[in-house]
Amino acid sequence: MESEQGAAAPKRGKVIGVTIAAALGGLLFGFDTAVINGANEAIRQEFALDPAVLGFVVAVTLLGCAAGAWFAGQLADLWGRKKVMVLAAILFVASSLGAGFSFAAWDLMIWRFIGGLAIGTASVIAPAYIAEVAPARMRGALGSLQQLAITSGIFLALLSDAFLADSAGSAMDQFWLGLPAWRWMLLVGVIPAAVYGGLSLGIPESPQYLLRVGRVDEARKVITNVVGSRNPDARIKEIQDSFEREDKSSFRELRGPMLGLQPILWIGMAVAALQQLVGINAIFYYSNTLWQSVGFSEKDSFTTSVITSIINVALTFVAIFFVDKVGRTKLLLVGSVGMFLGLLAAAISFSQASGSGANISLPAPWGAVALVGANVFVIFFAATWGPVMWVVLGEIFPNRIRSMALGLTAMVNWIFNFIVTLLFPILSAAVGLGYVYGGFALFAALSFWFVKTKMPDVSGRELEDKGKLLKA
Repeated sequence: MESEQGAAAPKRGKVIGVTIAAALGGLLFGFDTAVINGANEAIRQEFALDPAVLGFVVAVTLLGCAAGAWFAGQLADLWGRKKVMVLAAILFVASSLGAGFSFAAWDLMIWRFIGGLAIGTASVIAPAYIAEVAPARMRGALGSLQQLAITSGIFLALLSDAFLADSAGSAMDQFWLGLPAWRWMLLVGVIPAAVYGGLSLGIPESPQYLLRVGRVDEARKVITNVVGSRNPDARIKEIQDSFEREDKSSFRELRGPMLGLQPILWIGMAVAALQQLVGINAIFYYSNTLWQSVGFSEKDSFTTSVITSIINVALTFVAIFFVDKVGRTKLLLVGSVGMFLGLLAAAISFSQASGSGANISLPAPWGAVALVGANVFVIFFAATWGPVMWVVLGEIFPNRIRSMALGLTAMVNWIFNFIVTLLFPILSAAVGLGYVYGGFALFAALSFWFVKTKMPDVSGRELEDKGKLLKA
């Protein structure tokens, strides 16, 4: 394998530029997740929805994400990474327009599902593409840009919602062209989708895909001009050897001795599931309810949610700066401990709550403890499990199955996102927030054990280094 000393310095400007363009797919996920929150109440009134139907309107996107993630890997190997990025952008533009002009709840659900297809597709393609174009020593930091884009999308959506609602008077009031503000909240998603599509057209195809389809000269240019290799022919041979055979890969390649799948796939799926089972989206999807339960007014709750989203963005930079220096497993282990302590504080606090449903209250000092615990959880998640999961999923799979394996594991992540989103309000009402946050804390503890005992660390190794799989 071409040594780090023998490799030319990466073309930092170029590789960072193409990585940012690919990672903007994450911004679509973050934006769509948060933007619907500002429109929820207006949508409920517009279409006279009961809470269960409204909840499904919100959560149906996640089912689309799972479906999009499942098919994205196959399309990426068939069409190439770039074309699939452009397809995701087109689907999201269509979704934003359709949702903004929806005339019934079922119509809105369809467009939200299509938006989910776009987001799920982008969530697979971004880490795969970044892992394939980034030099090994920069891959962790560049892979973390996916999560930075997600957190930035959440923040931008909250600002957009606040601006539109304040400018119109409320989400139900009319704004530009006589449309109510809540429709503009959904329509504005066209902007980030168009930017993502435009930038995707301007980036090079990944060298792994180019070599898979026999476009060797184009792959050599990408390896030389973007990755910065001094010996592109040796690099090409490494990648070609990693494919092992020239026939097209299929889902048969995922089969293995551990319950019918390759062991490395179970590791990837477990990491993807645990990232959601610690409950991060319970914080972001239901943050206003949480803060009101500890005594904040509705207006202050919205402000606190914005602050939490800023923390989420800022702490992602910790992963970007340290993931390649400290390593993936060490960051994840630290994150698991921090998340466990924060969630445990929240669980103990909510066990002292009085009342039920949306009318719960916490006596002093438990309200403050819950607030601190929740933010400690967000801080450690944002600095570790949030971004590092995408880095890990982008690099632990062999070249031959990376796209399909990423599709499978990303689908698992979206399914557990959906499960947590759907069950959080139900379980909170049935058993109370204390037990729910206690369950999240249990999964945080489980995540520590899993990373410590099961997950290989491939920090600093090229994707073609088959030795990285020996621990799987």
